[in-house]
Amino acid sequence: MSAPRIVLASTSRYRADLLRRLLDDFEQVAPAVDERPLPDETPAARAGRLAAAKASAASASLGDALVIGSDQVAALDGRILHKPGNIENAREQLLASSGRIVDFYTGVCLTTSRDGCRWEVLDHTRVFFRGLEGPEVDRYLAREQPFDCAGSFKSEGAGIALFERIETEDPTALVGLPLMALARLLRQAGHAVP
Repeated sequence: MSAPRIVLASTSRYRADLLRRLLDDFEQVAPAVDERPLPDETPAARAGRLAAAKASAASASLGDALVIGSDQVAALDGRILHKPGNIENAREQLLASSGRIVDFYTGVCLTTSRDGCRWEVLDHTRVFFRGLEGPEVDRYLAREQPFDCAGSFKSEGAGIALFERIETEDPTALVGLPLMALARLLRQAGHAVP
C-alpha cells in the first residue's frame, strides 16, 4: 500500500513555503470555510476551530490523503487583529501594538480523509513590541507592505526589528505553521519526517 498524499488545506504562500522545509511533495487546495467568528469565541478557540474546519472541508473531496488545516489568529488585549488589507489599517494596528504584547494562536489539524482520524495542536506565541513611532512604522510599511499578514508585520523579514522579544515554543508558528508540532503530528499519523 502506498503512502497517502499530503494536502495543505490552504492557499497561503507563507504556509506553503514553511511546509516545503519538511516535505518535498504536497498539494494545496482552497478549503471552503466560513471564517466569521462565533459569538463570544476566544481567539484561541477560533484558531483551533478554523484549523479543524479547513482540514475537514478539504478532506471531504479527497481520496486517501493526509490533510493539514491551519489557522492563525492575532489578538491585542483579546481583540482580534485581522489582516489589515491596506496601509492605513496596518499603520493603525502597528501603532496600537506599540509597547504592548500581541498574542498569536496558531491551530493545526491533521486528518486522514480515508477514516477521519484527527490530530490537533494549538501554538501560543507572544510578541512583545518595542515602543514604535510613526516615522519608523511608515518606513517599515513602505518596505514590506505586510497587508496580508495578521498583526501587520512579517517576522521573517524586517518586521523582526519592531519587537523587544518573542516568547514561543516554535519560531515557525509566528509565520503561520508551527513545523515542530506539525512534524510530531505527521509522525503520529505514521508519516516519516524528514
